Amino acid sequence: MRRCFAVFALICLSLPAFAADTKAAPAAPASLLPQEFAGWQKASTAKHGDKPEQVDAAYPAVLKEYGFQDYETAEYTRDGRHLTVKAARFDNVSGTFGAFTFYRAPQMQPEKIGDDAASNNTRILFYRSNVLVDVSLDQTTAMSAADLRVLAKELPQAHGNEATPPNLPGYLPKDKLVSGTVRYVLGPDALNLVHAPVSADQVNFAKFGNDAEVALGDYEDRGARSTMVVISYPTKEIATERLHNLDTTMQSAPGYISKRSGDKVVVMTGDLPMADEKGLVGSVNFDATVSWTEATSVSPRNNIGNLIVAVFSLIGILMLVGAGFGFLMGGTRVLFRRILPGRFHKEDEDEFISLDLR
Repeated sequence: MRRCFAVFALICLSLPAFAADTKAAPAAPASLLPQEFAGWQKASTAKHGDKPEQVDAAYPAVLKEYGFQDYETAEYTRDGRHLTVKAARFDNVSGTFGAFTFYRAPQMQPEKIGDDAASNNTRILFYRSNVLVDVSLDQTTAMSAADLRVLAKELPQAHGNEATPPNLPGYLPKDKLVSGTVRYVLGPDALNLVHAPVSADQVNFAKFGNDAEVALGDYEDRGARSTMVVISYPTKEIATERLHNLDTTMQSAPGYISKRSGDKVVVMTGDLPMADEKGLVGSVNFDATVSWTEATSVSPRNNIGNLIVAVFSLIGILMLVGAGFGFLMGGTRVLFRRILPGRFHKEDEDEFISLDLR
């Protein structure tokens, strides 16, 4: 009897582990590129990977700074034409936007595809949510942009806080801003490669890491050109200390002007008249805002309905196991009574002692 109870207890204790094992394994990352879009069909086996050097052997460190996750490349064909699509997924929209600004060349023309796009003849670069896409066309047509808009809608999207775009580039004034020169930087390698007027040591990425963000852009007027850099730090005290460092190390830079607004440091240097630079820098002001992007849908893990179903499933399993053991133990006892009467159990009349008191 003790053995039966021990087995029963062991099964009950193992049920949670059994339920956990029977749960579906974590889903693999969703495919980046669809099988078809706007009549274009995948013509070759897509290539997948999670190594940044497979995407860009020249700048793998930059991709890491922007939070690179994985990539996929594929060839598409339609009516004898073909195009090559390379898609890279990042941790969040901030990283995707930063990578887009890094790879976008100033001579590229703006396009309306996805969240932002730029083109240069047969090459189109665009991003949607946390996916950056580089498309090479065999030829451009009037429908090329429309086809790629369909592709953009087929791409997977980030959710929750990962879907929140960076707000730092919005501090760059629009007046006199040269199109295609905005850059958003999250690390020292990217900063060095975009030829910013400030260095990685001056920003101090080594200490603050991704907590230090940099946005920069070029401004032009009547042939004169300057570059503005806006740096965001975790606190205004840190920003004050870094501003002092920049003022000390950049005083000799042409047309240098700087200021702090909240936890933002604004630096400008170049050939624009000092009055123009002061007006542009003066228009950058920090306003504290709080943003919170709620998920538009409930994930299976956080779905209360799935939890209730799992609870009742476990209750059902426990009831079935209990009924099975009850039937087994009770049936065995009755069977032994019939096969071996008196061996394991006394007859009913001997089981009770009664006193006939009157």
